[in-house]
Amino acid sequence: MSGTNTRSVGARLGLALLLFLLMTTPSSAGILDATWTAPVTNTDGSRLIDLASYRLYYGTQNAPCPGSSWAQVASPTSSPGPNQSLSFRLTGLATGGLYRVAVSAVDAAGLESACSNLASALARAEFSLSPAGPVNFGSVSVGTFADQTVNLTNTSDGTISGTVSVGAPFSIVSGTPFTLAGLGTSQAVKVRFTPTSAATVSTNLTVAAGGGTVSAVMTGSGVAGDSLPPTVAITSPTLGPAYTTTGTSLTLQGTASDNVGVTQVAWANSRGGSGTATGTSNWTAAGIGLRLGSNTLSVTAWDGTGNTGTATLTVTLSDTTPPTVAVTAPVAGATVAGTVSVSGGATDNVGVAGVQFKLDGVSLGAEMTMAPYAVTWNTTATADGPHVLTAVARDTAGNTATASAISVTVANAARIDGTAPTISQVSLSVTSSGATIGWTTSEPSDTQVAYGLTRSYGSLTSLSSTLQTSHSQAITGLTPNTWYHFRIRSRDAAGNLTSSGDFRFKTRR
Repeated sequence: MSGTNTRSVGARLGLALLLFLLMTTPSSAGILDATWTAPVTNTDGSRLIDLASYRLYYGTQNAPCPGSSWAQVASPTSSPGPNQSLSFRLTGLATGGLYRVAVSAVDAAGLESACSNLASALARAEFSLSPAGPVNFGSVSVGTFADQTVNLTNTSDGTISGTVSVGAPFSIVSGTPFTLAGLGTSQAVKVRFTPTSAATVSTNLTVAAGGGTVSAVMTGSGVAGDSLPPTVAITSPTLGPAYTTTGTSLTLQGTASDNVGVTQVAWANSRGGSGTATGTSNWTAAGIGLRLGSNTLSVTAWDGTGNTGTATLTVTLSDTTPPTVAVTAPVAGATVAGTVSVSGGATDNVGVAGVQFKLDGVSLGAEMTMAPYAVTWNTTATADGPHVLTAVARDTAGNTATASAISVTVANAARIDGTAPTISQVSLSVTSSGATIGWTTSEPSDTQVAYGLTRSYGSLTSLSSTLQTSHSQAITGLTPNTWYHFRIRSRDAAGNLTSSGDFRFKTRR
């Protein structure tokens, strides 16, 4: 007590401490909860009416009071009543350290009482960090990362807020800043180790909260990145480097392996097309489209660090199927004269490369490389009489096929004139399933009718090659109650063809 006032406070000042040790790991996050009984009289026995505050002295020495380490605690009243208890929490202490505490009272004039009795206890933790010991991330490849989780737990009955920090090459992914409200509440903190070199490193993870800190060692080893490529092999349809097939689609199968694991297998065709195989260690690539000739198929495997390994197979698509071909005009047995069109049709499983028409075994015009396949034949350069027309189709693989030959008669000398016959007196008789069409021509001509559901027709009756002027042509197999289009065709002996305009009729119900 300093000063000359004979009325000093603290005649009945006592101190009790309720202290607990919750964690023995040394840190600066320890706390002590101190309680004491407020004084009620001055040293002269008079009633205390001007109490202002308390000084809570603490330290690790035997006699901390008076001393340089103390906390100022305001008094809730200037005149405490009997047995009034007060409490205050000291923070920032070394967890597990033995502290000695005493308290003094200060009046409104700044006069301080003598120190109370001395109490001691071990500082307990305000929060805990688990695991408290070193956290080892093990060996991690340079350029990759590994994560570990530590947990913060509130070991006091209050609310704690703080932050978590760590040095490079470690980093905090989540969990900071944090607030823990109430005893037992916890917060997970995710820590990431991202090595930048092949070395072992250690650093402290520091938790700062409530005026104190807790640290834990983080350690890990960086190892050189994986540079080994995967090994990939094609095992089906062959183990060899080349394969020949006649199918336009192929399935590959094989294996892949890597020191750290295969993540993906994909294929590509040098002629076009690519895709992802199913499976990794044992993979399948189905539905690979092939082009005629040589196809280089590449299968590539990836590992987790981006290294790749590739296997190739050269596949030859061999086409042995010949095309089909037919001469479609003129029709077999026709008599032709002047200039006529010779046409045909051709198909192939891969593709038609060209059609060459032939007259009596000799090429007629140039090869036609695109549909429609047709050439013009000037029959005046050919002797009158019978001749044979055919066509040879060639596919892209070089396979060929020859159309069935048709015979025609060239009759240029027998032509009366170059005038086509005239059609007249068209008549029509219709039933539910057919029709009979009649007409006359100005000179003897053959008989034929084109018919169909549209003006494109699409169907021809059989040609009646008998030359006559009165014609009748029956059409059968029609649908009841349906409209049909038809056109009359007649050709004279000189080969002059005439066609009527478009006619329509509707079959009966």
